[in-house]
Amino acid sequence: MSQNDESSTKMEFGTDDSSYRAAGELTGLNKLVDAFYYYMDTLPEAKTIRDMHREDLSEVKKKLAYFLSGWLGGPRLFSEHYGPINIPGVHRHLMVKEAERDAWISCMQSAVADQPYAAAFKTYLIEQLRVPAERICVVCDDT
Repeated sequence: MSQNDESSTKMEFGTDDSSYRAAGELTGLNKLVDAFYYYMDTLPEAKTIRDMHREDLSEVKKKLAYFLSGWLGGPRLFSEHYGPINIPGVHRHLMVKEAERDAWISCMQSAVADQPYAAAFKTYLIEQLRVPAERICVVCDDT
C-alpha cells in the first residue's frame, strides 16, 4: 500500500459522519451508553451524578444515544424524536460543579475504553465530550 493509499483510508473525525461511523453507528452508541451508565451505577465517585437520574434509565439512555448520534454527525435522532436541545440549558437546574463534571467524564472514559474503537478515536471522543461537560459546569455555576 502506498503512502497515498494509507492517507486516503485514514478517517478524519469530526467531518461528515466519520465520527458516527467510528463509534459504530447507533448500535455502537447504544453499547457505549450502556457501558457509561454501568459505570455511573458502579463508580463511587459517580454517586452524586447517578442520584440526579431516575432509577429507570431506559429513557435517558435512549436520549443520550440519540443525542450522540446527531452530535457525531449521524442521524439527528434526538431532534426527530424530542425536538431541539440546548445541552447546557437542559442541565441548568442541576448542581453540576467540577466534581460532577469530572465524575461524568470518568464514567465516559471508562465506557469509551471498553469499546472496540480505534485509539485515536477514543482520544478524540473524550476531548470532544469535555466541551459540553465544561459548558454544563459553567452554566450550573452561574445559577
